[in-house]
Amino acid sequence: MTKTITVDAAAAAAELRTVRDFIRHGVSRFRSADLFHGHGATTPFDEAVFLVLETLKLPVDQLDPYLDARLTAVERQALADIIEARVATRKPAAYLTQRTYIQGVPFYVDERAIVPRSYIGELLFSDIVGGEEFTIVEDPGEVEKVLDLCTGSGCLAILAALVFPDAVVDAVDLSKDALEVAKINVADHGMEGRVNLIHGDLFKPLKGRKYDLIITNPPYVDADAMAALPPEYRAEPEMALAGGPDGLDIVRRILKEAPKHLTADGGLLVEMGTGREILEEEFPDTDFLWLQTAESFGEVFWLSKEQLDDM
Repeated sequence: MTKTITVDAAAAAAELRTVRDFIRHGVSRFRSADLFHGHGATTPFDEAVFLVLETLKLPVDQLDPYLDARLTAVERQALADIIEARVATRKPAAYLTQRTYIQGVPFYVDERAIVPRSYIGELLFSDIVGGEEFTIVEDPGEVEKVLDLCTGSGCLAILAALVFPDAVVDAVDLSKDALEVAKINVADHGMEGRVNLIHGDLFKPLKGRKYDLIITNPPYVDADAMAALPPEYRAEPEMALAGGPDGLDIVRRILKEAPKHLTADGGLLVEMGTGREILEEEFPDTDFLWLQTAESFGEVFWLSKEQLDDM
C-alpha cells in the first residue's frame, strides 16, 4: 500500500525555486498520494506540468523555455498551494484551474459541468472532415446545421462551429448548471450568434428541427463502473456520467430518435465508451463505422441517416 507523505505547502514554497523544482515536486506528491489521472492528463508528470504552467499563466504546450525560470515568492506559494489542493481534494486539475483544452482550444470549466474531454474533438479536426480520401463530411462549408446533444460545457459545440464555418450549432443539455458553464464558453469564444444553448432532454425541445450533423458524447458509464469510480470522477456531476445498467440507455434513445432530426444526407457521430460489443450484438445488421483516434478505437461510431432509418 502506498504511503501518503504529508507536506507543508509553506515549506515547499520556501525551499523550491524553479518551474523544474515544482514539476518534480508535483510528480512526487501525486505518486505518493496515488492520484487518478484521466481528465486531460494521463500521467503524474503531464498533470504536474499542466498545473504548474496553467497556474503561472504560461503556454501549456511550451515547457522547455521555462523549466529553469526562477519564480517569485507569490508564484512559489501559488504552485505549492495548488499542488497540495490537488492531493487534498482529489478534484480534477481542471476544476482547480477552471481551465482545460481540447485540440489546443481553451475552455472554462467548474464543478457544474463534466471536465471537457472527448475523442470527437480530435476527430472533428482530422481528415474525416474535408479530407482528400475517406471522409464523413466532404465539404465543411456545406454543413449548415449541427446539433450537439449532451453539450455539457459547450466545448464540442464550439469546436463544431470552428470546423464548420457556415453552420449554426444547437447545443442541448438537461442540466441547467452545465448550460451556465457553456454560456461562459460561448461568450469567451464570441460564438453567441452561432451556438444556441437549449435546455431539455435530448431531442424533446427541438420540435422537428433537422440537422446535417449530430454529434454527441452522452453519459455512458455503466452501473458497475459508476460504483467503482475514483474520487476524481466522483467530483463531476453524476448525471453527466451515468448511462444505466450497461451504460447504453441514452445511446439507445439517441439511435431511436436521431433519424427524425437528420437531413437526407446527414449523419450521427457518437462517443460511447466501451460498449461496442453490446451495441453490435443488439444491432447485428447495422454496419457501424468505428473511428480511430490517437488513444482510442471502438469508442466512437458514425452512422448515416440511411443506416439509422434501417435500424
